Amino acid sequence: MNHIVSLKWLLARLYESDLVIVDCRFQMGKGQENAGREAYEASHIPGAVYLDLEKDLSAQVEPDGHGGRHPLPDAAQLTGTFSRAGIGNASRVVAYDDQGGAMASRLWWLLKYLGHDQVYVLDQGFTAWREAGYPVNAEQQVRIPAPYLAEVQHSMLAEVDDVRELLDTDQATLIDSREPARYRGEVEPLDKAAGHIPGAINRFWKDALNEQGGWRDEAAQAARFEGLAKDAPLIVYCGSGVTATPNVLALQEAGYTNVRLYAGSWSDWISYEGNALATGYEEKA
Repeated sequence: MNHIVSLKWLLARLYESDLVIVDCRFQMGKGQENAGREAYEASHIPGAVYLDLEKDLSAQVEPDGHGGRHPLPDAAQLTGTFSRAGIGNASRVVAYDDQGGAMASRLWWLLKYLGHDQVYVLDQGFTAWREAGYPVNAEQQVRIPAPYLAEVQHSMLAEVDDVRELLDTDQATLIDSREPARYRGEVEPLDKAAGHIPGAINRFWKDALNEQGGWRDEAAQAARFEGLAKDAPLIVYCGSGVTATPNVLALQEAGYTNVRLYAGSWSDWISYEGNALATGYEEKA
């Protein structure tokens, strides 16, 4: 796999000087905002630095709700965050979490968006690392800031206007990454409206993982998106632009070459009065 590294791969390179390990653990939900940092402070992979989904990997939520629940930070903010974490242009970055790779994939996508090539997600995550008997500690190393020059990859991002223009056309396929019940509009635990963007198909992001919580191989990922041409324009979204990123990663693993993230996702879409909503099940022929 191109974007996933195994526990053994990381163990063998744990103390190499150009490696930056990032702990991305985070629990969504009211009252859980500090759970990831607390878990990191209790125990983490040696040398890992912690980056918080909401404080480091998202911008502040806009009062009008535009941009979604986890707005995309601008390039200057991200560059500063990564530089302070010791990530430079020559760094190899390995991200991990305990949430199936969702939070680690958010960091993976953000670094790719800034033009960083050597960034990977750790297969299975922290609990599997610890249960394998690999080293953990609670030491927090001081990171020396590293110079970071971003080359923003604008082609990786879709905005709300891009999605509006694509409605009722065959110019791109929208992929909703949320669980099926939320996609169909039967339940909505987080956002103010239920349903999905009209025309979107549903590919639940957790189906990128196998029964053991590891990432499926390239062939299995390709099977999830069977029927879509490898060069077809695709736009992936979820509730707030976080759990869509594992699907972006899975699509790239499967050889899809024209994939964009709608970073604001459903929570941004419904913040605009007049944007159409749909419920039920849709699937392109």
